Amino acid sequence: MKLHELKSEEGTRKKRNRVGRGMSSGNGKTSGRGHKGQKARSGGGTRPGFEGGQMPLFQRLPKRGFTNIHRKEYAVINLEALNRFEDGTEVTPELLIETGVVSKLKAGVKVLAKGNLEKKLTVKAHKFSASAKEAIEAAGGQTEVI
Repeated sequence: MKLHELKSEEGTRKKRNRVGRGMSSGNGKTSGRGHKGQKARSGGGTRPGFEGGQMPLFQRLPKRGFTNIHRKEYAVINLEALNRFEDGTEVTPELLIETGVVSKLKAGVKVLAKGNLEKKLTVKAHKFSASAKEAIEAAGGQTEVI
C-alpha cells in the first residue's frame, strides 16, 4: 500500500455547512433562520422549559420532600467481598482502599450482609448492619466499630 492509495472510510469525512455565504449556497442571506422573530435574532431563543409565558410545567407541579444537608453517605461493602482476604486478617478501611474493594471512604465504611462469609476475619468499620455483625461472628470473626 502506498500513500496515494489510501482512502478514508465512507461517511467519515463530513462537510461543514457554511451559512451566510451567498444565495447559491442554499443558506445565504438569513442563514437558515427565516425572516425576523425571536429565533432570527442573535442571542435569541428561549431557555429550556419555557412555555411562551405560561407558567411552566415544572413550576405548576407541587414540590415534595427536601434534601438533608447533613446526610452522611457511607462506602458500602458486602460480606461476599470480604472473602478475598486470608483467614485471620484484620480488615480496616485503609486495607479496603489499598486492595481496591472501596474506591473512596466518604463518611466511612458500612458492612452489609449480602452474600456469605467463609473466612474468620477481624473487621474494623464505621458501621455494621445487625445481620452482617451476626454473620461475621458466626464465621468465628470479630467486629469493631471505629
